[in-house]
Amino acid sequence: MSTVPRVEVHPDPSALATSVAGELLTRLADAQAAGGVPQIALTGGSIAEEIHRELARLSPASEVDWTQVVVWWGDERFVAPDSPDRNAGQAREAFLDAVGVDPAKVHEMPSTADTADVEAGAAAYAADLRAHGSGDFDVVMLGIGPDGHIASLFPGFPQLDVTDRIAVGVTGSPKPPPERISLTLPALNRARSVWFLVSGDGKAGAVAQALGGADLHEIPAAGVTGHDETIWFLDRDAASQL
Repeated sequence: MSTVPRVEVHPDPSALATSVAGELLTRLADAQAAGGVPQIALTGGSIAEEIHRELARLSPASEVDWTQVVVWWGDERFVAPDSPDRNAGQAREAFLDAVGVDPAKVHEMPSTADTADVEAGAAAYAADLRAHGSGDFDVVMLGIGPDGHIASLFPGFPQLDVTDRIAVGVTGSPKPPPERISLTLPALNRARSVWFLVSGDGKAGAVAQALGGADLHEIPAAGVTGHDETIWFLDRDAASQL
C-alpha cells in the first residue's frame, strides 16, 4: 500500500468539486483507453452532491463512456428505496441518469424493500460484489465526519474490527437514520486509489488526526489507504488544522 498520502487544498467547496470531477473523468477515460472497465465506489454527503453535479456538467466534453463504468457504494442508509436519505437516489438524480450509465452496472445497496433486515442487506451486497466486482476498485471515494467516521464505520463500533466480511450491517448509528449498510475496512482497502473528499472547518480536526496517524478505532479514516495512492481533496477550511 502507498504510505504517503497526497494532500490537495482547494480554495472553496466549488473549486474542490470541480477538481475532483475533472480528475475522476480523466482517470476513467485513461482506464477505458487501456481496455479496462473501471469500477468506482461512490459516497454521500454535501460535497459529494457538488461533485456529482460537476460530473454531470463536465461529462459531455469528456471521453468517458459511462456505459462502461461499474458503480458501487461504500455505504448506504437502510431505508425505503424512495427515501431522500439514500445516497444512491442522490447520485442518480445528480448525475448517473444524466450521463447514461448502464443500469446493469449500477450496484445499489439493498433498501428495506429488498431484504428483511440490515444484516441480510449486507450479506446480499457482499454476494453482489463477489459476483460482479473486479477484485479491486479503481477509485473509492470517501467523505469523513467530524468524528472521523468513513462510510458507516464509526469510532468505537465493533464493525471496525470485522475482517472476514465484505459488508456489515450497522445499527444504532450516531447519525440518523440508525440502520445502515457499510463496506468493511478490508473491502474499502481493496482499491487502487482512495480519495477523501472533505469540506468545512467542522471536519478539520478529524482530517488532522487522520493524517497524523491516529488509531483507526478513534478516527476510522486513518484505516483506509489505496494500493497505489491515497489523495485527500480538501478545501481551505478542512485543511485549516494541518
